[in-house]
Amino acid sequence: MDIVSLLVAWLVTAVSLFIISKLPIGVEIDTFPKALISAAVFGLLNALVRPVIFFLSLPITILTLGLFLFVLNAIIFGLAAYLVHGFRLRWGIWSALIGSIALSIINSIIHKLLGAF
Repeated sequence: MDIVSLLVAWLVTAVSLFIISKLPIGVEIDTFPKALISAAVFGLLNALVRPVIFFLSLPITILTLGLFLFVLNAIIFGLAAYLVHGFRLRWGIWSALIGSIALSIINSIIHKLLGAF
């Protein structure tokens, strides 16, 4: 992945997080710069922490036929909210679960609109 693609992915995630914060799903981000920081932290957690948690939770993921991956995504989303001041989850794990699903959908739509990236 080149630097331009990485920057585009970071900006798309930041825009998606900021859009999600405007929806009534319990995810609150104060400002767009906080969304940029949140996207960076979310990306780092996905790169560094997610593989470890995925490996440790592999048996339960297999038992649930992959549905536990939704919980795994919510854990990473909630951890990012915990680490970034100005990024809050009003309803705890439920906001994290809905927020992570919304993030996936909005990221997909924006990446589809951008096309080449």
